[in-house]
Amino acid sequence: MKHFDEAATRAPLDFRRLVPALREAFAAEAQVPPRHVHSIETAGADPGGKGTVLIMPAWSDAGFLGIKTINIFPGNSARGLPGLHATYVLYDARTGVPLAMMDGNEITARRTAAASALGASFLARQDARRLLVLGTGRIARMLPAAHASVRPIDEVWVWNHRTEGAEALAAQWRAEGWNARAAPNLEAAVREHADIVSCATLATAPLVRGEWLAPGSHLDLIGSFTPAMREADAQCFVGARTYVDTNEALQKSGDLLDAMAAGTLHAQDVQGTLAELCRGQRAGRADDEERTVFKAVGSALEDLTAATLVWKNAGPT
Repeated sequence: MKHFDEAATRAPLDFRRLVPALREAFAAEAQVPPRHVHSIETAGADPGGKGTVLIMPAWSDAGFLGIKTINIFPGNSARGLPGLHATYVLYDARTGVPLAMMDGNEITARRTAAASALGASFLARQDARRLLVLGTGRIARMLPAAHASVRPIDEVWVWNHRTEGAEALAAQWRAEGWNARAAPNLEAAVREHADIVSCATLATAPLVRGEWLAPGSHLDLIGSFTPAMREADAQCFVGARTYVDTNEALQKSGDLLDAMAAGTLHAQDVQGTLAELCRGQRAGRADDEERTVFKAVGSALEDLTAATLVWKNAGPT
């Protein structure tokens, strides 16, 4: 079984390659069973030691089977550790033979950012150039490059609950050539500096409020993935056209569940999934004035697509 470390996993996953690959994958057929979700709390652990384990399988007619195990421990930030750790195993779908172990963190982050950009390719205005990122984690750091692969992004803002984190990430982006600044005030940043608002946090209380969002803006919600997590209040969905990555989002997203409980969104109001957009079965943005919302909880199909790119780029040993 071949082993791909972080660098080897990252190398083939440039967003200008990965985003089109995801579009092709969502347009095709694949088997993606519901994820297994388990809460983890070990005896004697401190309150920050609680976590969630996801097990996400997928396979396709292309002949590959993949299983990702992902551990999310939000309390790790207090320990100076990443909140997410994942591994990915790729198999031959015809024989079950293990082919490769890959860095699941890199696959998760890059496919999540790529799916965010794929959604924006249908839903953000064609001239969207100002991106506001909420969060400073691994996924958030990739969002400018991901969105710039589908829209003419030339101004990037970042907000974080810790101002010093936002300042540090903005400085890093400037060193990489981005026109980037930290946003000290979230409301002002949403109102004044955002064609695309992309939330990549592990928040459990709403951060973005619907009253702040401007006509023509696109709200991208990719951080929360359980009913207990949320990044946007229920008013964000009023008057907006809402799309999801998969229908699983209607059961797993705290953002959507809150909005449905408040009556600001009904399941039948969801305009479509990424698969329907990619197949041309549903239309994306209709005009430059409407607001759009994209809610993603992640799909094992995205992981399989990224892992297949890594494998095909290296070839078997």
